[in-house]
Amino acid sequence: MSTATPVLAAVDLARVTAAIALLGGNDTATVLAAAVPSLDEDHRAAVAKHVVMDHVALLIFPETLDGLAEDLAAQGIQVSGMTPSVVVRERLSSRYGVPLHELTVGILRTPVTDRNGMPREVEIFAMVTPPELAHIAEDERRHGRENHFALSVRRPDPTLLRGLRATIATAMRPDGGGYNGYENSTILYFRDAHGTDPAFRRLELICAGRFTQLLATHQRESCAGTELLRLLTGAWATQAIATAAELRLLDHLETIGDLPDLAAATGTDQHSLLRLLRYLTALGVVHTSGTRHSLTELGALLRSDLAGSMRPLALMYGGPFYQSFAAFTEAVRSGGESYAKVFGTHHFEHMAADPDLAELFHQSMAASNAMFAGVTRVFDFSATRTVVDVAGGNGELLSRVLRANPALHGVLMDRPHALAAAQARLADVADRVTLVPGDFTESVPGTGDVYLLSRVLHDWDDEQCSTILATCARNMPAHAELLVIERLLPESGGADSLAIPWDIHMLCNTGGRERTESHYRALLADAGFDVVETHALPLDAHLVRARRRG
Repeated sequence: MSTATPVLAAVDLARVTAAIALLGGNDTATVLAAAVPSLDEDHRAAVAKHVVMDHVALLIFPETLDGLAEDLAAQGIQVSGMTPSVVVRERLSSRYGVPLHELTVGILRTPVTDRNGMPREVEIFAMVTPPELAHIAEDERRHGRENHFALSVRRPDPTLLRGLRATIATAMRPDGGGYNGYENSTILYFRDAHGTDPAFRRLELICAGRFTQLLATHQRESCAGTELLRLLTGAWATQAIATAAELRLLDHLETIGDLPDLAAATGTDQHSLLRLLRYLTALGVVHTSGTRHSLTELGALLRSDLAGSMRPLALMYGGPFYQSFAAFTEAVRSGGESYAKVFGTHHFEHMAADPDLAELFHQSMAASNAMFAGVTRVFDFSATRTVVDVAGGNGELLSRVLRANPALHGVLMDRPHALAAAQARLADVADRVTLVPGDFTESVPGTGDVYLLSRVLHDWDDEQCSTILATCARNMPAHAELLVIERLLPESGGADSLAIPWDIHMLCNTGGRERTESHYRALLADAGFDVVETHALPLDAHLVRARRRG
């Protein structure tokens, strides 16, 4: 009987045993469900078609590699011959600031069958751990940063691999990778995006071959600091686009592509303009080929001669709203809008007092009118005689509804300066429109069959919304319906929606808020309305259809 001191600590032996049991109790489908729970079932099924569970891996910390295989064999764990680690060794060196030459990491493999009886492996990374590196062992055992499930891509196709990487990255954060020259494999790691870090909530994607560009992209995205810096420069992107809009650079790019002529047309310094163009190219607004510059499809939206141009929106976001966001901290502290702090009054009053600013605001609102494109598609106005647009601004939505329904009569209610701006927009349907000045907190016209509240409620807090809805309920005929058009916050926090940043915009600039569908349902119910249905519209907007109760 051998009396040699075991090389492997009891805590690491227990971890190896647990990994073997984990692998034996799983297969490809259950691994994806456990490691990527936030990826929906359809996407997990799509990924599972192209990958197969390869192994489970963990990192252990013997003082020496000599005798390690024998220690494991004594516990009934048979391992293959040891190979050197490349990727994990480099990760440990970077994570703990230890020079590569001071780290020795080997890989052992032990065969295990998964829950379906298929042959798999437990991959054991063993880092030689003298006393001076004991802190690494302690930290890694606590956090399990190298523990992972590994999936092997069935077919080494670069397009497929890009798609798999992008799909997994929607639910997990890129977490490094590398090229393993010993096995000619590209390795991509992902970690649970929510940072909860339960056992083995880390994934390795293995693809035979070398995919240099994809690996470089993955490694770049693995640095959290890179992404944070990109987020922190968002204000710079706003100003760059606003500057291009102010200079009418996007208009000039329609006919001028070379730098000297562009600088002359925009009255700018050539070298500074070149730097702006380089940034706009990186943002996808401009296309650069050699010394020539041209508009991308995205950049074309900023042309001033385009119907529904987003140029006014760029000027608003780079102008008054940009200034108000400088005081955003105060809005978060106090709950009051920062626009009023910067300009001395609520933004509606401030803009109403400045005709040029008011016109820019109405034009900027028109830049988001694409959300109205679906209104006449999802709601049938054919049985409607009169539609009342409450606080309808420049009449864009009402004009679309009236053009799509030639027999319909429209009523636009808003403050006098808004009605003045709407006359030109409604000129071609003026014989079917009545303009009514008024305050929706006091009354609304009582002659309608359908009432529109488009991008109104999000400007106000719940108390004011309740007042507006109560006014509508009090004045609307019993048979009339109410259509609320707003962006809806996701009911759970993980979804991607424009309503999330717009909610911050409302806090900063109006004192209002975006809301979930359930929040709007509650507000409507309190005012005596029942929600009939909800329809998605462009630009993450929704139409909420409601009827008077009873």
